[in-house]
Amino acid sequence: MKQFGLSETPIDPAALRAQLQRVDAGGFVSFEGWVRSSNAGRAVLRLGYQAYGPLAEREGQRIVDAAVERHGALAALCVHRVGLLELGEMAVYVGVAAAHRNAAFACCREIIDEVKAHVPVWKNEHYADGESGWIHPEA
Repeated sequence: MKQFGLSETPIDPAALRAQLQRVDAGGFVSFEGWVRSSNAGRAVLRLGYQAYGPLAEREGQRIVDAAVERHGALAALCVHRVGLLELGEMAVYVGVAAAHRNAAFACCREIIDEVKAHVPVWKNEHYADGESGWIHPEA
C-alpha cells in the first residue's frame, strides 16, 4: 500500500480514514494541518506548496514505513497538498491505526514531525501586505 502521497486536489479525510479502518485496530489517531490566517505576527492570505515529487514521495514513504515499524502500528497514511491553498484548507493529513492508542499517538506524531522536517515540500506564504516568503523546514 502506498502510504505517502502528494495531492493537487483537496484531501478527503473520511476516505483516508476508511482505508485505515481494520478489525484488529483498537485505536485510530489522525492529524490535519490547515492553512491559518497568520504566522509570526503577519496576516496570511493563502499558501502555495511546491515539492520535488519523486524525492518527496520516496522520503515520505520511508518516514511512514519507519514510524509504523518503530511503534508497532498496523497501518498509516500521510497525504500532503501541493499547489495554491486558501485559508482553512487542509494542507496535510496523517492517520494511524494501531492495536493500542499509545502506539497510534506516537506513530502519528513522529510521522508529521519527520515529514515537516525532512520531506522536500516548500511553503510560500502570501501575506496581506502583498509580500510572500518561502518557508522550509517547519517545526
